[in-house]
Amino acid sequence: MDKKVPVVRFKGFTDDWEQHKLGDLIENYYNGQTPSRNKVEYWGGTLNWLTSGELNRGIVTKTKEKITEIAKNKTHLKVVPKGTFVIAITGLEAEGTRGNCAILGIDTTLNQSCMALFTNSNLIKVEFLFQWYRKRGNEFGIRYTQGTKQQSYNATILNILPISVPSLSEQERIQSILLQLDNIIALYQEQLNLYQQLQKELLQRMFVSHRQSNPTIRFSKFYDTWELQVISKCFKNIRNAFVGTATPFYVDKGKGHFYLESNNVKNGTINRDKQIYINEEFYLKQSDKLLHSGDMVMVQSGSVGNSAIIPPELDSTAAHALIMFQSPQEKINSKFINFFFQTSEAKSELRNITTGNTIQHILASDMAQFKIKIPTKSEQNKIQKLFDTTVHIIDFYNKRINDVL
Repeated sequence: MDKKVPVVRFKGFTDDWEQHKLGDLIENYYNGQTPSRNKVEYWGGTLNWLTSGELNRGIVTKTKEKITEIAKNKTHLKVVPKGTFVIAITGLEAEGTRGNCAILGIDTTLNQSCMALFTNSNLIKVEFLFQWYRKRGNEFGIRYTQGTKQQSYNATILNILPISVPSLSEQERIQSILLQLDNIIALYQEQLNLYQQLQKELLQRMFVSHRQSNPTIRFSKFYDTWELQVISKCFKNIRNAFVGTATPFYVDKGKGHFYLESNNVKNGTINRDKQIYINEEFYLKQSDKLLHSGDMVMVQSGSVGNSAIIPPELDSTAAHALIMFQSPQEKINSKFINFFFQTSEAKSELRNITTGNTIQHILASDMAQFKIKIPTKSEQNKIQKLFDTTVHIIDFYNKRINDVL
């Protein structure tokens, strides 16, 4: 057998990790099925019924649907006990499904897309197997699954998956520290969810559509009625960025200018996970259309309506296939406008002016006529600062979760 050791390990452990096939460590596999939807007496019972979409890479504590004892008996379903490790075995061509798994925090039946792995407790701890699969599952889903359109596992494939395992005592130490990290992530995630929900509710209650009068929540000492404005009155220019083929002008990072594209505009901000750069010649040809700090951009094709404000570090940026809202008027806080476009009311109104069936599209000329209700500049500033705070807090918890991961 090949022997392997990790780069980092707890003190006192020196034995080599042993290479196995997963089948050496598993005593049995089991996957379920879906009772007939045509039989009313099969559904709405007291028995949990788990689908692969409910595997949460953590501990499953509830299921969306329940079946009856009749369904269990007629379809020969087994109740899988709490503490069992379960993985998704079909639909693994999708990144969100591939590598998905969970430990059961409840007794439950399974559908056909879930497989329970019953371990040999003398060789491997369930929690260690769970942590190992969370790390390797996505990779194995690419390398080992079978099928063309829908990729899947079966017991034969799972049996040959390679796995290195230490002694049981080292497994316990590893799963203990990883469980603590999981608990920290869960706490951060809980706080993140709370602030995301708070932001969502405030967006709905502190802004209004052009058909409404005033918001339901306001800061104290603000009583003036919000004024209906055509958005072309809020910016000196509303026009398209460069539209056409730009790929011949792409250069490597560090050899040109950052080129702002629609995939960089997400969740109300500029996201630079993917960056395109253009050469000096092409950049200079767009000198009359450069974006500046405080300008707003909006996606015009595909994910229409996604907007963001140009930050100071991207002053004088060239852009591609975006609607540009340039030079906000003195009475306008462009960040306030940007937050407005994150509301469900704004998104609904934008859908009314989009065109196209397969790919949605929105025209700069239509956006210039878009109506929005606006308060005084001082109230805009207060609202903008509040939402800046929620954004910073959400970013904080996202960063903490990513740091732990």
